[in-house]
Amino acid sequence: MSQPRTIAFVGLGIMGLPMAANLISAGFAVRGYDRSPKQTDRFAEKGGTAASSPAEAVAGADVVITMVPDSPDVEEAMFSTGGVFDSASSGTLVIDMSTIRPDTARAVAEEGAKHGLRVLDAPVSGGEAGAVEGVLSIMVGGDSADFDAAADVFAPLGTAVLVGPSGAGQTVKAANQLIVAGNIQLVAEALVFLEAHGVETEAGLRVLNGGLAGSTVLTRKGEAMRHRRFEPGFRIELHDKDMGIVTAAAREAGVPVPMGALVAQFVGALKAQGHGGLDHSALLKLVDQLGAEQK
Repeated sequence: MSQPRTIAFVGLGIMGLPMAANLISAGFAVRGYDRSPKQTDRFAEKGGTAASSPAEAVAGADVVITMVPDSPDVEEAMFSTGGVFDSASSGTLVIDMSTIRPDTARAVAEEGAKHGLRVLDAPVSGGEAGAVEGVLSIMVGGDSADFDAAADVFAPLGTAVLVGPSGAGQTVKAANQLIVAGNIQLVAEALVFLEAHGVETEAGLRVLNGGLAGSTVLTRKGEAMRHRRFEPGFRIELHDKDMGIVTAAAREAGVPVPMGALVAQFVGALKAQGHGGLDHSALLKLVDQLGAEQK
C-alpha cells in the first residue's frame, strides 16, 4: 500500500486550521506552521505534525499549501530565505489558497516555475463554517495538469473549479468578494427596514430566504445579524483588503463598479472606527449608525 502524500500547510488561522484538520482526517500526512505558536499547538492537537519554521514544514513535502492574509504575506512565505521556494523540491505542487492580488498570483507562479515548481492560485469562499464543514468553493488558476494533480487535495476541502490560467482564481475571488460585500450590505439594510416596520425578523428573513432574495449570506449570517452577533468568521479588516483588490483591478481594466466602490467605503469606515476584528456582517453596525442619525 502506498504512503499518503505529505502536505506542508503554512498558515493555520481561522481558515487554515480547519482546512488542515480536514486534510488530516482524509488521511494525508500534514506538517503545519504558523507564526502563532498557539495555532501550531492547536494544529498538533488535531493530529498534525507541528513545524518550527516554514522550511521545516516544506522540506520533502509533496504538496505545499499557503493560507495567509495578504499579498505581502504570500510574497514573504514564498520568496524569503528559508521560504517555500527555497525549501521545496523541484516538481513540488504549490497551492496558494490565500486571497491576494491577481498580478501577485501571476508573479508567484512565474517565479515558482523558475524553481521547477508547479503553482496554482486557489482562493476559497465559504468562511470559517465552510472550512470546518469541508464545503468551500475553490477558484483555481493555473495549468490543467497541475489542477488534476491537486484533485485529491482539494476534495476534503470543498469543490474546486479551474477558471483559467495563473491569476484567474484570484480574479474570480475578487468578483466573489464584490458580490458578498454587496449582499451583506443589502441584507443589513433589509433587516433594519423590517425592524423599523415592526416585522418579526426571524420569520421575515426566513421567507425572504425561500425566494429569489435567498442567499448564502442570509443562510449563514442572517440569524447572527438579527442578534447583532459579529464574532469573526471573516474579519472586516480582511474584507477591506479584498475590496481594495477588486476596486484597483476594476480601475486597471476600466470597469465601473459604482455599488462596489460605495460598499468598499462602508467597509473601510468600519475598519477606521476600530471594528476591523469583527465579522464582515458588522456592516449592519454602520446601517444602524446611519439610521440613528436620521431619528
